[in-house]
Amino acid sequence: MDFWLEKGVCGFRCDVINIIYKDSLEDGKPSFILTGKEHYLSRPGCHEILKKLRERCLSPNGAFAVGETVFVGLDEARRLCDGELDMVFYFEHMECDQVIVKWFKKKLKPKKLMRILTKWQSGLDWNAVYFENHDQPRFISRLTGAEKYREQASKMTAGLLCALRGTPFIYEGQEIGMTNGDFLSLDEVEDIESHNVYAMAKRLGIPKGMRWKMIKRTSRDNARTPMQWSDESGAGFTSGKPWLKINGNYKEINVDAERAREDGVLAFWKKMIEMRKTDEALLGGSFKSVYEGKRVFAFERAFGKRRVTALMNMTDKKAKLPIDKKDLGALMISNYKERREDVLMPFEFRLYESEDIL
Repeated sequence: MDFWLEKGVCGFRCDVINIIYKDSLEDGKPSFILTGKEHYLSRPGCHEILKKLRERCLSPNGAFAVGETVFVGLDEARRLCDGELDMVFYFEHMECDQVIVKWFKKKLKPKKLMRILTKWQSGLDWNAVYFENHDQPRFISRLTGAEKYREQASKMTAGLLCALRGTPFIYEGQEIGMTNGDFLSLDEVEDIESHNVYAMAKRLGIPKGMRWKMIKRTSRDNARTPMQWSDESGAGFTSGKPWLKINGNYKEINVDAERAREDGVLAFWKKMIEMRKTDEALLGGSFKSVYEGKRVFAFERAFGKRRVTALMNMTDKKAKLPIDKKDLGALMISNYKERREDVLMPFEFRLYESEDIL
């Protein structure tokens, strides 16, 4: 760490940081996930190491550290953020559409996602907020399950991420609404984890079609396809053969196309980022959940007298506005040009502002 700090690096993303210490070399208890975790998962020695890193490297250099964590609940997250890390990447919200392990998926239920987001927003003073990374399928593909509302859902996700309390992390391709890879067979998948899981599923007698469905839907390679820069050959990424198949939708979904659109996904991200940088309620205000329904999520960010309310429909069906319009204030931004005051369109996002009178 000293080497990189001397090079001018000002922060670190620490991989699976709560399993860096093992307090026993004994065989672990057999487990479907993380065999032997009782010997290395969030052990006291891990906290001792992190405290030393904070004291020896991070604090003297004013450096930042966010840790990817495994099987971490709120209590452990608080401990990790108390004199050790600045924030953590937790995974509970990434697991709201899985059955036991990530390879067995079910339909994502927005209300469960809302509940988990509120739990972590309320449980930590400040934390990392994200919806995509290199180990997860694209969030838009998980949320919509189809291309029909890709653009609306991408903008809604931008609004949600920038409106939540914490530090937002945007993964490459998310800013233009990239989707899961369009792999046709296991031969097009490079991810070693996917191949290992496919082989294990075969040994367990899971039918071939179901095995491929598991991989196609959940493989980490879904988020590792080359960045789609343009509609030129190789998506503007390379003139040669990339390490992984480029998604065929690069002709329509690419950076050049988004830059040319005043109302595109990229433009909406830019607007939300600018709002977040300049609005005191979005930047550092408190968080309060206002409504968590089957389809609609609403929460408030407040700073002093200023109140900002984020309101969104997280489904592909229309939904009634659950809050009286007069209680919301003035509209700041929406991802729909044409709106109905009492109805939220599929994946519609709105942000309202008001000044509380004390």
